[in-house]
Amino acid sequence: MYRYSRGVMSRYHLVTLGCPKNEVDSEKLIGQLGADGFSATDDPEAADLLVVNTCAFIGEARQESIDTILGLADLKASGARLVVTGCMAERYGAELAEAMPEVDLVAGFGEAFHQDHGHDHASGAGSATAVSIGRKPSLPTFDLLNLPRPKSTRPWAYVKVAEGCDRACGFCAIPSFRGPQRSRAIETILDEVDQLDAKEIVLVAQDLAAFGRDQGVGERAIIPLVQAVSARVDRTRLLYLYPSDLTDGLIDAICATGVPYFDLSLQHVSPPLVRRMRRWGNGEKFLTRITDIRAREPEAAFRSNFIVGYPGETEEDHDQLLRFVEEAEVDWCGFFAYSPEDGTYAVDLDDQVPSDLAGERLAELRELQDRTTARKRDELIGREVRVLVDTPGVARSHREAPEIDGIITVPEHLGAGTFATLTVTGALGPDLEAE
Repeated sequence: MYRYSRGVMSRYHLVTLGCPKNEVDSEKLIGQLGADGFSATDDPEAADLLVVNTCAFIGEARQESIDTILGLADLKASGARLVVTGCMAERYGAELAEAMPEVDLVAGFGEAFHQDHGHDHASGAGSATAVSIGRKPSLPTFDLLNLPRPKSTRPWAYVKVAEGCDRACGFCAIPSFRGPQRSRAIETILDEVDQLDAKEIVLVAQDLAAFGRDQGVGERAIIPLVQAVSARVDRTRLLYLYPSDLTDGLIDAICATGVPYFDLSLQHVSPPLVRRMRRWGNGEKFLTRITDIRAREPEAAFRSNFIVGYPGETEEDHDQLLRFVEEAEVDWCGFFAYSPEDGTYAVDLDDQVPSDLAGERLAELRELQDRTTARKRDELIGREVRVLVDTPGVARSHREAPEIDGIITVPEHLGAGTFATLTVTGALGPDLEAE
């Protein structure tokens, strides 16, 4: 907890790094700071409180977090305070506090803004709360998950329906500091949806399709949640679906929302490598499922992501992934070089792939996917699309998730938050033009 006097520190500057789930955490903090009398500023030099919500998923994300912290430290005004929170604070709290004297507080999720003075976990420069790799973290004293949020300033909003994860994927350290899955009550989620007053709600969680499983309410609690949210908003979109949980019922529920967008967390397709990742599935199963969904809903859009250079990945494994990417023709795909993470199963595996070889494989896959994405976008020229205008001149159809996929350039006179049916007139890489 960082102690301050109300009226003295009245302006804050917050930087959010990482995934949409972090964006939700930041919006919860914004609501808390607003309730405590703070106002936001875009100028870090004018802020009394600077906050960095960090990401620690892979090495590149950690480096970006460190660079951001040091950059804000250089801009910090005299008397201002710099607080580091988020995944890096949870995972490396003590190390960060020791290594970065520029930071006034390193604190876990929400702890820096906790107003219950009976729980003084961290105060003063160099203080930290941290969760060690290798043990299950306890629930935070100050939990962001169910805090209220301000009304969305955009026509869309992320809603995090659960925290943590019960899986044990070989490459992922997130369960070690986010903890086991804990799902929210549907009623609480729906209250947040109503409060946000957005046209499109994007449901997110580390393992979204497993929503409710930890509450003992059955394996398919995600379906009534999707149906209830869809009854309240024009668009409901789901991100981060583990492929084994993509049941017929869930596919039907997604298609019924009018947003047949499937974000499938596949990671690889080679059976031996998938097993080494401690995950389910293979390329044949994934391709069969994608083909089945397209047969049900020809307008379905797909996104996925894959790890390249996981320990033990052979040329045959890589060739299988190339063939899958070519055959599956998903609309959007991200490829990431394997990053060794302390405390994970994979960090001690043999047959580590040299970084230069992983880089070559990464480039080959990205080039292939870029061609696929461009071709699928070209195929939309001349077709009508129903778009939601995010800001004047920028819109999205059901095929584009906010912030991660391409956009559609539309006439400037269309107001933000409105829907329009337009004709696609051009395509440039991932982006479209429509009139």
